[in-house]
Amino acid sequence: MLNAALQIDDMPVAASDEATFDRVDPVSREVATRASAASVDDALHAANVAARAFPSWSATPPTERRACLNKAADLVLAHADDFAEAMISETGGTRGWAMFNCQLAASILREAASMTTQITGETIPSDKPGAFAMATRQPCGVVLSLAPWNAPVILATRSIAMPLACGNTVVLKASELSPRTHGLLGELMSQCGMPKGTVNVVHSSPEAGPQIVEALIGHPAIRRVNFTGSTRVGRIIAQKAANHLKPCLLELGGKAPLVVLDDADLDAAVDAAMFGAFFHQGQICMSTERIVIDEKVADEFVEKFKKRAAPIKAMDPRDPDCVLGSMITEQAAHRVKGLIDDAVVKGATLVTGGDQHGVFVDPTILDGVTPSMRLYYEESFGPVASIIRVGDEDEAVSVANDSEYGLSSAVFSRDVGRALNVAQRIESGICHINSATIQDEPQMPFGGVKSSGYGRFGGKAGVDAFTELRWITLQTGKPHYPI
Repeated sequence: MLNAALQIDDMPVAASDEATFDRVDPVSREVATRASAASVDDALHAANVAARAFPSWSATPPTERRACLNKAADLVLAHADDFAEAMISETGGTRGWAMFNCQLAASILREAASMTTQITGETIPSDKPGAFAMATRQPCGVVLSLAPWNAPVILATRSIAMPLACGNTVVLKASELSPRTHGLLGELMSQCGMPKGTVNVVHSSPEAGPQIVEALIGHPAIRRVNFTGSTRVGRIIAQKAANHLKPCLLELGGKAPLVVLDDADLDAAVDAAMFGAFFHQGQICMSTERIVIDEKVADEFVEKFKKRAAPIKAMDPRDPDCVLGSMITEQAAHRVKGLIDDAVVKGATLVTGGDQHGVFVDPTILDGVTPSMRLYYEESFGPVASIIRVGDEDEAVSVANDSEYGLSSAVFSRDVGRALNVAQRIESGICHINSATIQDEPQMPFGGVKSSGYGRFGGKAGVDAFTELRWITLQTGKPHYPI
């Protein structure tokens, strides 16, 4: 059994009332992690500590901040095995998925490190005689970061890396489904040379989570909030932040379409669909939920897709032959099975898969999915690919946009100009041409539109999100005032 203490002021500490909660291994059903369960007072103390550290960290020169973040990247890679152990037991992900998490997290930290000298402003001509005007970007204060369980190292790292690069301090509210994974990141950040209390990690029981998050959002020192998770919870976070007039960055749910036009390379499209729909059991915000395909090539595509997917079975992630691990909980597996059964009852063809055994769901392809089925609109967040046949590219665009979500998308065509035209018409924050819907690079402006949220992580967009833009003037001549 693993343990996860609160990480406050660079020290592992128990909750003030000694309360704990357990995270159960979704596969073995044994206790994976026993974590300290913070009280509201514990969480507010963490915010106070972060506020105390802010003056020192915000004044740290950019090259020193860069060195700290690069050291953090080295530590994440050095502790990849520890992260893998925690991720497998807490989330049911595979070892390969854990290693990928660590590699991308290290890249996110290195990219943030490179941005420490890119937090720039500009001079702006002033109409006032003798005035020199500047627009400058400065750290905003304490950032509340709310990270999910599904890509726990990547998304927790993303939630803190750019805020730190910009000179802010952080309170990371860990997911109750991956407390050890998130806690380990906090422990490593305390070893990077930052001032004490720059990064603090708060765990909470599932029951106390909403109260603690609300209290943290309301804390006067918290100046920014970023949240990655479900649209349902994202709406609540946005409302709470709005009550305090605090900007937030929300990266929420998705229903990514992979559009296959009639001139597409079908083998390449199948490769992308396999990866996009089934990688990490479909539990990625960018997962391919819908394959919107021209009916002229649909039969051939489905046959190729079935041949690739049918042999794969979900299994214990500790098995060396495992390609697909478990769902995060058996409840999540039951929900996915319910969406599959609803579609079949309403006329969809089960091409392959559809089996749920405990916490496992096998790769599933459903053909003929229509708006009458829950699966058409609802995010499955499971290993399920819906085939939706269309007559032409205009209908493909219409179907791709027939969703409240707009995070990621993809278009396959041998005519790149045609594909680009389609991509520009799709309502999503991200679109890839002749590539999978799942793709992440730290320097890119990552985020969605519609119910997939607002704001962007990554690169200069991330700098904009986690700094204050200020207007500062220097009067060089004698001003004239009317009174």
